[in-house]
Amino acid sequence: QVQLVESGGGLVQAGGSLRLSCAASGKIGSINTMDWYRQAPGKQRELVGTLTSGGSTDYSESVKGRFTISRDNAKNTVYLQMNSLKPEDTAVYYCHAGTAIYYGGRNNFWGQGTQVTVSS
Repeated sequence: QVQLVESGGGLVQAGGSLRLSCAASGKIGSINTMDWYRQAPGKQRELVGTLTSGGSTDYSESVKGRFTISRDNAKNTVYLQMNSLKPEDTAVYYCHAGTAIYYGGRNNFWGQGTQVTVSS
């Protein structure tokens, strides 16, 4: 299986920046995509951005131009750099991995989430 641990959340003023980290362990060689999702209170979880194993990225329109996903293969870590933060970016941010192989009937793995709060 794949284990994901996020870190880096916190409280920041509007216009500020944060960098979230997602450290992966386990069967990381089978990971096809790494994604960041977020869930605000009372709302559904939404996709923020995706990083494929080939290195391509895609972002939701709401964060395009402000957020950047990158990775450090040596550290098995994926990052979400968030700039020009807005109060509407406040949410719990989750790291997600999709694998090519099913482990125990699963090919989707989630981290525990990290809270990001943007004050106005």
